[in-house]
Amino acid sequence: VGAPHPRSAMALVSINELPENILLELFTHVPARQLLLRCRPVCSLWRDLIDVVTLWKRKCLLEGFITEHWDQPVDNWKIFYFLCSLRRNLLRNPCAEEDMGSWQIDSNGGDHWKVESLPGDHGMDFPDPKVKKYFVTSYSTCLKSQLVDLKAEGYWEELMDTFRPNIVVKDWFAARADCGCTYQIRVQLVSADYIVLAAFEPPPVTIQQWNDAMWTEVSHTFSDYPPGVRHILFQHGGKDTQFWAGWYGPRVTNSSIIIGHETTRNPAATTARPEPQQGQEEAAHQPSPLRLHQPF
Repeated sequence: VGAPHPRSAMALVSINELPENILLELFTHVPARQLLLRCRPVCSLWRDLIDVVTLWKRKCLLEGFITEHWDQPVDNWKIFYFLCSLRRNLLRNPCAEEDMGSWQIDSNGGDHWKVESLPGDHGMDFPDPKVKKYFVTSYSTCLKSQLVDLKAEGYWEELMDTFRPNIVVKDWFAARADCGCTYQIRVQLVSADYIVLAAFEPPPVTIQQWNDAMWTEVSHTFSDYPPGVRHILFQHGGKDTQFWAGWYGPRVTNSSIIIGHETTRNPAATTARPEPQQGQEEAAHQPSPLRLHQPF
């Protein structure tokens, strides 16, 4: 009997006969969601390999999320990878480059919201030179908001409920040097039914006339919040204190909502599988949360 044709012999070789280190290397280059949704259910060997910490550390290194000399503790490398890959500013048009686009106008008092270029009259340059514009308020209350849909942004329910990654909110505001103003901010973590589960709502800040016009950063980190968070409402604005016609109220720009890789809990038993994505949807603006509390 003659020797089998080389191609016939190759056809009988199963991919599972490859050494595990080769399979791990192959998995390193497969998109993470496909690994969990398509590859992991194939067989117990693939499931066990895809759950190996080494695979997710390699993927983090390959994507540049860590360096070879990374020495910070990580409780769950799989979750760490997904949080790093999703990390970005969840607010659209934070620096007024698209005029008022993506923002819902909740109050448009006085001469209404306006977009101006830095530094503006009686103003100061922004600390980050890449920021070129800001939103400015008027002599009666001006408020604008965005409602972030976390599922549409890729953050599936188990990720938010079980691991509860830190949610870092930042905003920047400044006054004109020649006019006083009042600035306010409200950030709410809300459920699918728009029930407020956690909130950051500091007292309004009043800046006196003839100030230094310096930009001030506001920052707050949500951690260990209740499960069930599905949306984040961000609202800010204010008015001037002189009641001058025009745009003499607080200036705001470079706002951000970023979900970090730090987590609250890390249960031992969880598959932490993302839900299949149908493509990210535009975060819908819904007025309901704005009526959960009295206006400022």
